[in-house]
Amino acid sequence: MFINKLNQLYKPKRILYYQEASKEQIDDFYQGKITEKIAAHKGAFGTYDLPGIFYVKGMEKEVIGIEYRMGDERIDYPSDLSSVVLEASFFYSIEIDEEINTDRAFIDKLFEEIAQDDDAHRVYTDLNIMDEPSVVSVFTTYKKIRILYEAKVYSDKAQYIIKDDAEYFDKQYLYKSAYTDAITGHYTWNHLVSFLEMPDNAGITDYAFVHFDIKQFRVINETFGHIAANKVLCNVVGAMNRADFVYTSARCHNDNFAMIIKDMPEDEMIRTLEHFFEELSSLEEDENYKIYFRCGVVPMRGSMLAGNRVADAGKMAQALGTGRAGTQITIYTDKMHDDISWGNYIKGYVETAIKEDEFVVYYQPKFDIRTEKVKGAEALIRWNYKKREFLPPSRFIPFFERDGSIGEIDDVVLRKVCQALARWKEAGKPLYPVSVNLSRERLYEENLISHLVQIVDESGIPHHLIDFELTESATYDNTEHMLGILGQLREQGFKISMDDFGTGYSSLSLLTQMSIDTLKIDKSFVDPISTAHEREEDITVLRHIIILSKELGFVTLAEGAETKAQVDRLRELGCDVIQGYYYSKPVPVDEYEKYLVVDPD
Repeated sequence: MFINKLNQLYKPKRILYYQEASKEQIDDFYQGKITEKIAAHKGAFGTYDLPGIFYVKGMEKEVIGIEYRMGDERIDYPSDLSSVVLEASFFYSIEIDEEINTDRAFIDKLFEEIAQDDDAHRVYTDLNIMDEPSVVSVFTTYKKIRILYEAKVYSDKAQYIIKDDAEYFDKQYLYKSAYTDAITGHYTWNHLVSFLEMPDNAGITDYAFVHFDIKQFRVINETFGHIAANKVLCNVVGAMNRADFVYTSARCHNDNFAMIIKDMPEDEMIRTLEHFFEELSSLEEDENYKIYFRCGVVPMRGSMLAGNRVADAGKMAQALGTGRAGTQITIYTDKMHDDISWGNYIKGYVETAIKEDEFVVYYQPKFDIRTEKVKGAEALIRWNYKKREFLPPSRFIPFFERDGSIGEIDDVVLRKVCQALARWKEAGKPLYPVSVNLSRERLYEENLISHLVQIVDESGIPHHLIDFELTESATYDNTEHMLGILGQLREQGFKISMDDFGTGYSSLSLLTQMSIDTLKIDKSFVDPISTAHEREEDITVLRHIIILSKELGFVTLAEGAETKAQVDRLRELGCDVIQGYYYSKPVPVDEYEKYLVVDPD
């Protein structure tokens, strides 16, 4: 039988409104069927808990009832139920599986066993499970039975803290409170800092630093209870104390820990930590549940140079350990520091960059493969950083995608494109659609469609001149939502392209549902053709992508063609449009305007 030891709690003096219940009604309660009289008050203002079964001292048998706060004129108290006043009480709370047959004898025996090895120890107070409780209550939740068993306080330091009575505490207690953790009894971060500031006082010459946490610790807390979760914390502390490679360690906060460890070669350090975490991977309450960790390691040189700020580097590396199962150990590097520092800087600077008009739009023309005439362009962002140097997209796009600023950048590009189209329209130049990026992070923005429409309409250009490009990977998360966004954009008259097709894992059946105009074949499919590396398999895949696209009514565009031989091969395979260096690299707006001439034909 699995017992989830939840917590200890307090209920003040209160009124229990109840009705006597037959055996059939008690059985129904455990099946989730509550009598109408009681169910009518579930969740009402002033109730302390759900409807439950109550064993009250002095009553002949259990009753079904619900607890209310006393003496509140705002509360609509039940008028059709009996009532009894319950005195203020502390309770020990547990959760068990719903399949277990529960009666008072079973409950008493269960808590008698719990009391033998697990009294309710808290930070400032300790409770004992009572031998003869005045109240025992049982509640049902989804597939679980929650039981509250009365307990009594036998140690209470909280009263002196509440009263700010410092005289009650001796120096040893105050030192312990300042530098040790109440749950595990282990040192806190405040204690470990002294080793970072003055390592020579502890005889430490050089060292590496480790910062880690427990993956999905919240799940352990919520599923198995805080007592089980606290055992996991204590097990970690025990392992740190036993490890011969650890100089000193601390529980920092929640499920975060830090260790100052002996320096060793990187591969040895990783093996040592992997073994350390593997020894902690089992959960006593469920042998099938695996505990994993997320760990950042700062090697010796980085630790020594960072000094008492080394935790920042450790947390930085630790934070990168996300996205896959299992324990992850990430080694801190100087590049990691530079990237994160740069990302933080440009996150704060992006508004200034927009205000100072540092972002510039380049246009890469798209050519009809048969006529070899321009039929559109893709807008590409460039950053003239502080008007001093142009940064490649790799130095800012990934950072803006991670921190959520990419939407602002997308808007800058869209506005500039719309303004350019409006100028060309005013000048009587031929107008061709321009594609702009729609980042996957934006698909969940509230009022996205109306926001995009407003930007385009400000310039007064027809919607069909804007082609929103969505990467194939953007279709992964929520297909139904993505299809809805595409449909709404098409309803507004915009064109839609799927970018980088073939680089992800989109279902082919999804293509039949997607409202798109153009399928952009990724450069990786184009690179090998008409070269020494061309294989028949490459041509077969490319040919069938083009055939499939045409059958579905899409325009096919190949990205990255750089030679005449590649263009000729793509023409033979039936491709419609080319975007690549053979015709043009991305160019500034004034150079792209040279392509916008009236066709004499």
